[in-house]
Amino acid sequence: MMDQQASRLVPMRILLTGGAGYIGTHVAVELCTLGHDVILVDDLSNSCRAAVARVESIVGRSVQFYQADLRDSMTLTQIFSAEKPDAVMHFAGLKAVGESVAQPLRYYDVNINATLSLLRVMDTAGVRKLIFSSSATVYGDPQALPLTEENRVGQGISNPYGWTKLMIEQILRDVAHSEPTCQMSVLRYFNPVGAHESGLIGEDPAGIPNNLMPFVAQVAAGRRTHVNVYGDDYDTEDGTGVRDYIHVMDLARGHVAALNHLVPGVSTYNLGTGLGTSVFGLIHAFEEACGQSIPFEVTARRPGDVAATYCSPAKAAQDLNWTAGLTIVDACRDSWRWQSNNPGGYPK
Repeated sequence: MMDQQASRLVPMRILLTGGAGYIGTHVAVELCTLGHDVILVDDLSNSCRAAVARVESIVGRSVQFYQADLRDSMTLTQIFSAEKPDAVMHFAGLKAVGESVAQPLRYYDVNINATLSLLRVMDTAGVRKLIFSSSATVYGDPQALPLTEENRVGQGISNPYGWTKLMIEQILRDVAHSEPTCQMSVLRYFNPVGAHESGLIGEDPAGIPNNLMPFVAQVAAGRRTHVNVYGDDYDTEDGTGVRDYIHVMDLARGHVAALNHLVPGVSTYNLGTGLGTSVFGLIHAFEEACGQSIPFEVTARRPGDVAATYCSPAKAAQDLNWTAGLTIVDACRDSWRWQSNNPGGYPK
């Protein structure tokens, strides 16, 4: 509560790259609710303009939006010149693990070059505050659980997506070392799920969902016939893979907490619940939320999948005064509200 009051007293102008996407829209709602102004920049390659309109509907005011590719440094410079942001939250980037294996050059080009362009423009504009959307994939194959920020990174990363996140983390550390006034937070997400309680915004993946929760939701809505369970012979309680699922609104509040506690240099935090939920556990929780059974078929393990991964969020609790307060049941309920209210996703 104290952090929220502080953020109300010191309103900021915050530019969100990838601001029309799943995470960006939910963070935008949280920031606007707390009295900040947001500027959303998105190339709409994996999002849509309708999501921005839904954000405006929730917060009750207009939101500045620019359709732009971050690699277009001239356009980005013009946006910074016009909007004069105080801070940046960097969500933009390609994010499908399997696709990154098939299209490595595209992933390195988009994710790395977009970030380099953004950092150059920020430097010229004198903007030194940055929150970066990283990923638990930087830990690779976990050697011990729960994962802490002190765990090794870079060993066992099995896909270009994970490598781009780790490379960007290193770029940020080098930039902060060269410019001591930089204040940056690297937030390593675990598995964001759920939707805003209004049911107006949520995860709307293009094509076949890469993540479990939206796939389960689409099966419940009748868009797909069944959920594929990739392996039921892992060394876990029920044999299926275990992951740390964090409600997207808890994740959004984690960004606000990181913004309120920026310090010189680069700080790194896990954002997760600290609890693991199995594939079967998530399916059963969603069945309770939607009131119907979810058909599934067990198939072979996927290459690169690990048995279990979940984090220790203790550092975020200590430094940021942040903890996840919503459960997997809450996430399933809110995801189902979004899916049932928007069976085809956002209007295209």
